This record gives sequence, C-alpha cells and structure tokens, in this order.
Amino acid sequence: MSVEKEPEQYPGQPLVRLPAGAARGRLIADTALDLLAERGMRGLTHRAVDEAAGLPTGSTSNQARTRLALLEIAVRRLAVREGEVLSLKELPDPAGGPEALADAIALALHRTLTGRRGLLIARYELALEASRRPELRAIYDLEGRAFREPLVALLAAAGSEAPERHALSVLAWCEGLMFSCAAGSYHAEVPGLELLRVSARELLRGVLGRG
Repeated sequence: MSVEKEPEQYPGQPLVRLPAGAARGRLIADTALDLLAERGMRGLTHRAVDEAAGLPTGSTSNQARTRLALLEIAVRRLAVREGEVLSLKELPDPAGGPEALADAIALALHRTLTGRRGLLIARYELALEASRRPELRAIYDLEGRAFREPLVALLAAAGSEAPERHALSVLAWCEGLMFSCAAGSYHAEVPGLELLRVSARELLRGVLGRG
C-alpha cells in the first residue's frame, strides 16, 4: 500500500504519513474548502471537486455520496487544519499565565490572517450554511468545542474566575478581528504580530481584571 507524506506546516511539527486512501479523502476535503473560498457555496459540487482536484469523475461521490456528507467532511477537515496553526510545543503553558496565553493567541491569529485567509472565507461559508441545515450545525458546533474547551481551561489556569464567560469574550474578539481582516473593512490592513500581541495582552488584562 502506497503512502503519502504530509509536508511540514510549521517548524517543530512532526511529519505525518497517511495511507493513500486517506490521502485521497484529505485531497477531496481540502479541494472542497478551496472551492468554498473561491466560488462560494454554489460553486461547491461533487463534479467541481473532481475537476479541481484532478480526480476521475465520481471520486468525490464515492467519498461523500450526498451534499451534506461533502459539507461534513469539509467541516471536519477545516477543524483539523485550523488546529494545526500551532504546533504542540507552541501551545501556551498554563504556568505562563496571561502573557503566555496572549502570545499564543497573537501567533495563531497572525498565521491565520497571513497564510490561511482562504480557510477563513471557507469557514464563514460553512457557518452560514450550518445556520440553515440543523444536521450540519450539530457537526459544526461539535468541532468548534475542540477549540473552546481548551481555552476555558487555559483561562481558568490564568486566574479567571468565570472562564466560560471569559472564553466567550476572547473568542468573540478573535472572531471579530479575523472577520474584519479577512472579509471586512480591514481586509487590506492585516495587523502585524507585535500589534496582535499587544492587543491580546490588553484584552486579557481587561478580562482577568489585571492592570
């Protein structure tokens, strides 16, 4: 059985080797995300994925027989790729307190805005579609908890007395900033890493009640 090597995304991230079948599924999901970013929801079809991925006709249908199934694999792949924005060694140490958490948030935001803006557009397309499809909403929300729950734990370790509520504030700030810089009025003015770091530190000082 042939294997495909996953390229390194960031320094320190280990290489992953996938079976050929898994690699094809990943290719289909990645291509679906690319199409969502480039053409919107109407441009995402099984045939369009086959053509854009250079696969034989019917390959995407074999992987995801319905449109909902195709959207589902796109959502799940999106969560994987967004989770790769920081390597394990770059995740904040709870002992580092608010400063370490702010630095990690800033780094993740900067990498997303400078190298993965297409993924953000695809995510917005999927989020809107999930608002109309309860089945997709359940999957979208489930994948989203994989990011929310660690943040709640990190905020608690940093001294938050209301980590669930504060996690909502931090996530809302991150989401608002990403939307503004990817699709909103600041799309041509992406802030640098240091500016993001300063802003994240200010946010956490306000949230945690520290001067």
